[in-house]
Amino acid sequence: MPSPALLREIKGLLVSELNLAGKDPATIADDGPLFGEGGLGLDSLDALQIAMLVEEHYGVRVPEGDEARPIFRSVATLAEFIERSKAQ
Repeated sequence: MPSPALLREIKGLLVSELNLAGKDPATIADDGPLFGEGGLGLDSLDALQIAMLVEEHYGVRVPEGDEARPIFRSVATLAEFIERSKAQ
C-alpha cells in the first residue's frame, strides 16, 4: 500500500490542478475509480494532465496508451506506480 502522505498529496494535486471545484480531497477514496461511473468524472484530457503532473511533481514518466490504463485506475494505483518508479 502506498504511503498515506503520497495518497493525500496526489488527491490534493488532482483537486487543485484539475479544477475539481467543491471536491474535498479527503472524500476521494484511495481505491475509487478516477474515470467512469462512480468516479471523479475525469476524461482523456484529464489523463494527459495527470501524466504531466506526475512527471513535473515526481520526475516519473507515465507510459502512453493502454499501458497507462491500470496506472490511472485509482489514486492508489497511481501512487503505487510513482513509488515503484522512484525506487528503480
